[in-house]
Amino acid sequence: MKHANLFVDEVRVDVRSGAGGNGIVSFRREKFVSNGGPNGGDGGRGGDVSLVADPNVGTLLDFKGAKKIKAADGENGGGSDKKGASGDHVEIYVPVGTLVFDLDSEEESAVETDSDETVALADLTEPGQRIVIARGGMGGLGNARFKTSTRQAPDFATPGKPGESRRIRLSLKLMADVGLVGFPNAGKSTLLRRISAARPRVANYPFTTLVPQLGVVERDDRRIVVADIPGLIEGASDGAGLGHQFLRHVERTRVLIHLLDLEAMLLEGRDLLADYDAIRFELERYRPELLERREIVVLSKGDLIHDEALVADLEKRVADRGLEVRRISSAATQGLDELLTEVFDAVETARTEDEAEEAKAQ
Repeated sequence: MKHANLFVDEVRVDVRSGAGGNGIVSFRREKFVSNGGPNGGDGGRGGDVSLVADPNVGTLLDFKGAKKIKAADGENGGGSDKKGASGDHVEIYVPVGTLVFDLDSEEESAVETDSDETVALADLTEPGQRIVIARGGMGGLGNARFKTSTRQAPDFATPGKPGESRRIRLSLKLMADVGLVGFPNAGKSTLLRRISAARPRVANYPFTTLVPQLGVVERDDRRIVVADIPGLIEGASDGAGLGHQFLRHVERTRVLIHLLDLEAMLLEGRDLLADYDAIRFELERYRPELLERREIVVLSKGDLIHDEALVADLEKRVADRGLEVRRISSAATQGLDELLTEVFDAVETARTEDEAEEAKAQ
C-alpha cells in the first residue's frame, strides 16, 4: 500500500510584490473659476510579500508544485487630492527552521564558481521571525505635488514604481534538540513513541518511517524536541535510500542518539559496529562537523536478547572504541528513564555552551 508523503521540506516559489499606483493630473473645477489649481492625488503603495515563521506550521506542503504568490497593486490617485489606497500585504507562514534562498543568485553562483553553496537570504529560526522578501513599489506623485510659486498649473504626474519579482527556494531544517539516527528498523520510531506524544508508523520492515517525525519530551520543568531521522543507509550522502532527502534535518540537533539493532545482530548476524561506522561515515561526508555532536550510543530491542555473553562481547568491543553505550527496550520500557536523564543533561550542557558561544561572538 502506498502512503502519501505529506512532509515537504523544499519548494520553489515565485513571488511578486504589488506595483505602486499612478499619480494623476487633475485640476479643480469650480463654478465661475475657469482654471482651478492642481489637485491630482498620489498613487497608493504596492503591497509587500513577507515570510513569517509560524510554530503551528510543520511542512512546506502548501507550496508544493508551481506556485506564484502576488501582493495587490496600489490604486491610482484621484482628483480632489485623493490618494490611492495601498495594496494589501501578503504574509506567507512557513515552519520555524525555514531557510530562504534567492534562486537567481544560486544559478549565477553555480555558473561562476561551479558550486551550489550559496548564502541564505534569511534563516527563520525563531517563532514570529519575519522577513520582507519583496517590497511593494512606491506610488507615483500627483500633479498637486509639483505646484510651486512659479509653476501654478503643472500638467504632469509620475507613474507608480513596479513591484519586485523574485524566485526563491524555501528549505526546511527541523528545529530539534535531539536526533535519532541509525539503520532502518533500528527502533527509532518505537523509541519516539515511548518518550513523547508523537505517533510515527511502526512496523518490522525497513523504511517504515518515510518522513521525519518530531516529538516533544517533557520532564519536570524541562522540555526538549526529538526528531526521528529516517532512511539513513550506506550511500545516503550520495543519494541512496531516503537518507539524502533527510540528512539536512540532523544539522541543527545538539545531541545524537545512535541506535544499534540487537535483533539484527541476533537474527541476521549483523556486525553492529560496522553499522555504527557506516552511519558515522555518511554523517561525515554530508557535514564533517556532525561528528562533533554529543552522541549517546544505544543498543535497542534489549528484551529480545537472551544470550548475555553475546551482548557483553559487543559492549566490550564498543567500550574498547572509547564509546559509552546503554541498553534499552522501548517495547518493554526498559532503561528509558536512565537514557532520558542522560539526554536531558546532554542537551542542557549543549544549550549552555551554545549560549556562551553566542555571547562571546557579540
